[in-house]
Amino acid sequence: MAEQVTEKLLETCLLAGKIMMESNAEMYRVEDTMSRIASASGNYRLVSYVTQTGLFVGLDQSSTIRMQQITNRSINLDKVVKVNNLSRDYVAGQLNLNELLQKLKELDKEQLFFPTWLQIVSAAIVSGAIMILFGGTFRDLPITLLIGGLGYTFYLYGLRFFRIRFLAEFLASLFIGFAGIFCARMGLGVSEDMIIIGCVMPLVPGVQITNAIRDLLAGHYLSGVSRGTEALMTASMIGFAIAFVFQFLG
Repeated sequence: MAEQVTEKLLETCLLAGKIMMESNAEMYRVEDTMSRIASASGNYRLVSYVTQTGLFVGLDQSSTIRMQQITNRSINLDKVVKVNNLSRDYVAGQLNLNELLQKLKELDKEQLFFPTWLQIVSAAIVSGAIMILFGGTFRDLPITLLIGGLGYTFYLYGLRFFRIRFLAEFLASLFIGFAGIFCARMGLGVSEDMIIIGCVMPLVPGVQITNAIRDLLAGHYLSGVSRGTEALMTASMIGFAIAFVFQFLG
């Protein structure tokens, strides 16, 4: 009986950690959430090792170890919040272990992403707002909204087609660079620099950079460096694409 409880506890902790890792939560938050679930289940001490590509969990003074591979990662902070809320309800005694595991399984199957059209519209609005904040003119606003939305569309559908995020970001930035310079030289915009800066902002890896710094400050050097490297590669793809456009068009 005790072995069955242990197995279910490890399965619950592993599923909670998997959902959070796939949603781009910080490493220390993942470990803390799993540890709190284990502690609330009978003062078990969870031993965990969390990386970008895998989770390893076990109980102290036990030979049982479970592992979960992380193959897909995206930014979905809504799922992170929901896992944290479920763990708090469990610690407060509002859920038992079976109910927590069932709710986590339901959450894991949910598709909580915003629809594609809303993502594109949001990217267009962010592009225009950033362009104004960086010193652009309102005359450039309509063309920035258009290029920003189309550029993010290139990114989303490029990601579905190629399944390589860095390549999708490179192609989207390439389109933004060509479109921004072309529109400015055709008289549809005033400042090609401000238009391009605004339009590439939805592609900038702000969350990855923030999480990398927070992981480093929390002492998770392996995950901090790996996330920082991932963010650096994304920024490099954007920079290489824009530099290529300027070099090609002179």
